[in-house]
Amino acid sequence: MAYGGQCQKVQKVMGQPINLIFRYLQNRSRIQMWLYEQVNMQREGCIIDFDEYMNLILDDAQEIHSKTKSRKQLGQIILKGGDIALFQSVSN
Repeated sequence: MAYGGQCQKVQKVMGQPINLIFRYLQNRSRIQMWLYEQVNMQREGCIIDFDEYMNLILDDAQEIHSKTKSRKQLGQIILKGGDIALFQSVSN
């Protein structure tokens, strides 16, 4: 049923997470990740490599505690793709 005689089709475009990771890698974006079962802690860093399972290698990684807002330098780390719950770009 169209209202006012016009029918508009709304389409939502969803990209695959692997494509977003590739874009972050190309742009050398700094990202922040929340991991499963670690709700009070996030990881932040720059993606330098990944694979088809979304395992990530982060450079200049930091561990951020939500409650205390403290940061711990980790250096270069590997994150298992299955442990990542959410990730987003961080503005510098």
